Amino acid sequence: MNYTPIIGIEVHIEFATKSKMFCGCPADHFGRKPNTITCPVCLGLPGALPVPNKKAVEWTILLGLALGCTINEESKFDRKHYFYPDLPKGYQISQYDQPLCSNGRLGNIHIQRVHLEEDTGKLQYVDGMTLVDFNRSGVPLVEIVTEPDFRSVEEVDIFVKKLQQIVRYLGISGADMEKGSMRIEPSVSLRATAKQSLPNYRVEIKNINSFKFARRAIEYEIERQTEMLERGKTPIQQTRGFVETKGMTVAQREKEEAHDYRYFPEPDIPPMRWEQLTINNLQLTIPELPDEKKKRFIQAYGLSDYDATQLIETRERANFFEDAVSLGEPKTVANIIINRNVLMKEELRGFLKKVETVSEDELQQIITQVLAENGKAVEDYKSGKEQALMFLVGQVVRQTKGKGDAQGISAIIKRLIV
Repeated sequence: MNYTPIIGIEVHIEFATKSKMFCGCPADHFGRKPNTITCPVCLGLPGALPVPNKKAVEWTILLGLALGCTINEESKFDRKHYFYPDLPKGYQISQYDQPLCSNGRLGNIHIQRVHLEEDTGKLQYVDGMTLVDFNRSGVPLVEIVTEPDFRSVEEVDIFVKKLQQIVRYLGISGADMEKGSMRIEPSVSLRATAKQSLPNYRVEIKNINSFKFARRAIEYEIERQTEMLERGKTPIQQTRGFVETKGMTVAQREKEEAHDYRYFPEPDIPPMRWEQLTINNLQLTIPELPDEKKKRFIQAYGLSDYDATQLIETRERANFFEDAVSLGEPKTVANIIINRNVLMKEELRGFLKKVETVSEDELQQIITQVLAENGKAVEDYKSGKEQALMFLVGQVVRQTKGKGDAQGISAIIKRLIV
């Protein structure tokens, strides 16, 4: 039987605020000596009272707006109870039924909610012992929850990379997977392809800290569940972890439901209410985001889709291109920045002095001539031999005496060979 993956994801991103979510401790915990940036609040000591980080709340709304969410006029914090060594209070301050943001969209993926919470401590396993570092405890953590709209690993990969790019454009987090400031938790289930209803179970894979491992974990889980369903068994609804060294997921615990956490409103923090004027002012601070910038680069500078995609990879690179484009022809400037990763204006100016361009008409004539003189290579490429394309590009570059751009030449050749 054929099965279709049904995948939803939760993405956790630590904000790059100066202080933690509910106390004045520094939020920059990476690489610090264990348990050196803590206080009674983030250690959950009796009598300590939380005070919300205003910047973290505003940044959550900013991200929600960038993702097309509705900003709820009233929101609140809740206590989410569970008992685990990295949670000193025995509960986490999070949001349950009144998140700051809801009903958004990124591409074809619906975003159920964007809410704010505090991060937990970090467990370390040393010589058979489990140690806890509470430096991370209380760091502002935004959670983006999607609907189960993904149908392939590739769709998940595209979404999380696009989300990371948007977060970096907003300047609210480095979203560095290696440092743990962005973590992915996919929920995976399978349904018979002929059916339309959602499966009656889901398996959540916790705390994945790289795009590569996210792909491998989902692929493994799809294989595991397929094998079970083929044997007539329904996978258990549970939480699993990904063992990187083995490339497999392992059971951790049965999947909790909302009632298992015994949510109730956080009594020490009053509800938050937002005026539309405040939301509008935050909307005005959102920079031009990647997709908008890419579209404008193509229209304003006549760039190809590929060049525009490369240039808007980071906000810094895109800004540098716009700052430097007055130095030369946009396509030439783009090629130098992309191929040489130039990010200094004087360096770019030096490269431009060395670059001679060939006109579009002249290039078209040379390519047409090369194709006519190399019929066998053309037929080889048509039959699927990619190296034949590289040969043809090389012939054109030689004819232009190095003035032509290899990527542009390749694109024209592909267009002419039909």
